[in-house]
Amino acid sequence: MRILKSSFAVVERRAEHAVKFFYSHLFWHNPGVRELFPASLEDMERQRDRLFAALTHVIAHLENETLVPYLRDLGRDHRKFMVGPEHYAAVGTSLIAALAETSGSAWHPQAEKAWSEAYQFIADAMIDGAALSEEPPWWDVEVVRHLLYGQDIAVLTLRPRAAFAHLPGQYASVSSGRVPTTWRTYSLGNAPRADGTLDLHVSRIEGGRLSTALVRDTRPGDVLRIGAAGGQMTFRREDRPVSLIAAGTGWAPVRAMLEDLAQHPPDQDVRLFVVARDAAHLYDRPLIDQCAAAFDWLSVTYITPAPGQHRNEATGRLATALSNRGLWPDQDVYLSGPPQFIQETSHLLEGLGARPDRIFYDSVPAGGRGQEDGDRPMGFGEWFLNRPAPHWHNPSGRAPREF
Repeated sequence: MRILKSSFAVVERRAEHAVKFFYSHLFWHNPGVRELFPASLEDMERQRDRLFAALTHVIAHLENETLVPYLRDLGRDHRKFMVGPEHYAAVGTSLIAALAETSGSAWHPQAEKAWSEAYQFIADAMIDGAALSEEPPWWDVEVVRHLLYGQDIAVLTLRPRAAFAHLPGQYASVSSGRVPTTWRTYSLGNAPRADGTLDLHVSRIEGGRLSTALVRDTRPGDVLRIGAAGGQMTFRREDRPVSLIAAGTGWAPVRAMLEDLAQHPPDQDVRLFVVARDAAHLYDRPLIDQCAAAFDWLSVTYITPAPGQHRNEATGRLATALSNRGLWPDQDVYLSGPPQFIQETSHLLEGLGARPDRIFYDSVPAGGRGQEDGDRPMGFGEWFLNRPAPHWHNPSGRAPREF
């Protein structure tokens, strides 16, 4: 373990060169593998960043007991990329070559042996996960409704052609034939329904090819692909109040949880904080207001910038709102939104006294959840990528508040 970390510390200082060398080596020696990856240069640039972030995460968790179950689950998920055992061998060869190229004097026979054994362990776990899975690699889903809010937010309702299991708060990776070989992860915006349909809340990001296709080009009747549901952002029914904090389309998993709570009311009060860059992006406000009026256990606070202020001011207003609403040590807190928002808010909550083990969110290594689509692209090379895990929080109150 010490050898892995010491050699990787050298590689980290040459991360860009290491990852570019890896992909060049992989594609040169295995030209048929190239078609499994995104075609655009922009997507490949992002892919390189995510690969290194994923590798960094695995090095930090090699001795964690959760790594094997995670890798098996990841191996099951990677079947949608048409990945077979032969691909793991090719990736391993190129990874060792890239590490040797960039480790300098830290690379020696003992380091090569340690890395080879570590990668074999990872590959075996993923191959086992793929072989043991009884689920299909993906589900075909038909778009049955496409609601557009402004120019950049859409809610797509999908009907799977086969039964699709999920829990409120989970996410799934999605692909469209309009952007081949590209998958992005989106939270599912509803609790399970009798008709099996699913809602995706998609925010279009400038330059985001899949988000743009889903928001602006997709129509009812189109068929998408969706991977198995995953994530840990599911409601813990403990004897504690709860706070839910959602930013942007991070509202989707919170909405799914609220739907479930409406059917099975909680024993404790629930506080909901909804953060948006401006009032126009509170696209589901009518529903939120209805919930606040209908459920005496729910209080709602809206957080938007003051008129004329930069959208980043919403973060400061959230900090003020959270500081004014105490009882954080007694709360379960669930966070959902962009990675930077989650990171900043979790630090803020800990400073206010919230217990770290009661702050839940789907966490992804830096660079893993794509800024480009507000979600996590999962490419074949990202065999190490960690899964998200949600958290939520609670206070009490009644009428919605404005900040």
